[in-house]
Amino acid sequence: MKRLTGMIMIFVMLFANPVFGEKQQTETDSNVKASVLMEASSGTVIKTKNENEKLSPASITKIMTLIIIFDAIHSGKIKLTDLATTSAHAKSMGGSQVFLEEGEQQSVETLIKCIVVASGNDASVTMAEYIAGSEEEFVKMMNQRAKELGMKNTNFEDCCGLTDSDNHYTSAMDVALMSRELITKYPEIFKYSTIWMESFTHKTQKGESEFMLSNTNKLLKTNPYVKGLKTGSTSKAKYCVSTVAEKDGVELIAVIMAAPDYKARFSEAEKLIHYGFSNCKVYQDKKTHAKNITVINGKKEKVNVKSNGFSYVDTKGNNLDNIQTKISLQKNLKAPVKKGDVVGNTEYSLNGKKIGSAQIVATENVEKADYIYTFRKLIGMLFQVI
Repeated sequence: MKRLTGMIMIFVMLFANPVFGEKQQTETDSNVKASVLMEASSGTVIKTKNENEKLSPASITKIMTLIIIFDAIHSGKIKLTDLATTSAHAKSMGGSQVFLEEGEQQSVETLIKCIVVASGNDASVTMAEYIAGSEEEFVKMMNQRAKELGMKNTNFEDCCGLTDSDNHYTSAMDVALMSRELITKYPEIFKYSTIWMESFTHKTQKGESEFMLSNTNKLLKTNPYVKGLKTGSTSKAKYCVSTVAEKDGVELIAVIMAAPDYKARFSEAEKLIHYGFSNCKVYQDKKTHAKNITVINGKKEKVNVKSNGFSYVDTKGNNLDNIQTKISLQKNLKAPVKKGDVVGNTEYSLNGKKIGSAQIVATENVEKADYIYTFRKLIGMLFQVI
């Protein structure tokens, strides 16, 4: 009897143990199709699953739409106060919308809120047409921008992600890349992505009416560190989200694609965020290390230079106070020098090992001295001697 009892206990232990029995669910074995966890300041990828698989993105397509919009704002092409008019095509968009009427005018800033908060497809198309003249031309801009960002597994066919076309796709890694571009280049996006509820006024020939925007990112209410960014869902894409969260100076991007339901996309995003905050430490050198260096044969004797910022992510528990820097500047720098020219680098090391570098660039132009300039300089020196 004792022998039989012992055999039963061994059997139970073997098959209850995940090493011998059925594999238990872990973070990396989640039921989402693809995911990426990235540290935002450095772009360091911390955790992935099927990160390069081409998948339908649904409304997280609008992250690129927003990049193009903010590109246009910062270039001076459009302003937040500009009024954009809704076309019949924009009005006809289905899916998530804010019910803009044909001929209705709204400010660029209001339309940004409609896109970020309520994921308005009609607002997205209205902005696309306002910037590029047509959605088709705007999509060309989106695809060109994707190439510039190194998004190798992406092709857009519309500006809102409503299409079910197999030729409209991206990957979790590419979503992380465009999310990083949006939040680091245009941090004002958080002014809009953190709005929970806000109303705007429809002004049409039928009169005026209030419409309430409600944020589709429910993590804003349940997680105090979340501050964006974009959700999406269609029958083809299932449930997607690109989540941005910040805690103690660590800013993370968690991308979830093709989750089976809306709860799973949020819970899996939170798992990634928790993992990142628990395992990552970030070193950021925001000092510009501004200096000036001698220029040969230039209309100026010296040129001002600075080091670009540097970020490093550690997941091994190292003491980041031990990071050391070494600045190297180009010797015998000859004119002409253009603003942005690389003239040196700052090297970073930890415990004797190089962990990265940052370029040192000129912050101004220095023209090459011509004969007239040299002659005038010699005359000036002569008069000083006299």
